[in-house]
Amino acid sequence: MTQRSRLSTELSGVAGEYFVAGELSRRGFIASITLRNTRGVDILAAGGDATRSVGIQVKTNQGSGKGWVLNKKAESLENDGLFYVFVNLNGLDTAPSYHVVPSAVVAEYCRRTHREWLEAPGRGGHQRMDSNIRKFWDRDDKWKDRWDVLGLEEAV
Repeated sequence: MTQRSRLSTELSGVAGEYFVAGELSRRGFIASITLRNTRGVDILAAGGDATRSVGIQVKTNQGSGKGWVLNKKAESLENDGLFYVFVNLNGLDTAPSYHVVPSAVVAEYCRRTHREWLEAPGRGGHQRMDSNIRKFWDRDDKWKDRWDVLGLEEAV
């Protein structure tokens, strides 16, 4: 197969959503991709017994890096029923990987790291200008394959 060029942001985002929905289905959960105009929720997921459901925001990068770009809104999205699934597409020859993180963890991380970035001197020692860009990192794989945090498993 010929090597493809980089996907557009839109295509990589859509691919990430379908991979997450597929992985949820593979694990026995119900997954429904929402319409593009649904704010803050890309996938609605429920346990097989449909007693609990959650909203999932999917963020995708095309490589295998452990950082994903967010915006300022991530600092305020905190809900017990909302989660992020950060996807590494890992190129064509490796299966995607997933990092499943509660929205409250992402919000706190973004607030803290952005504040630290603003307080640190920029180039030439100058004060940094505020930005709407935030980034979430999972360098130590703390959240890799943590599907359990969704709380969708049926009680035994």
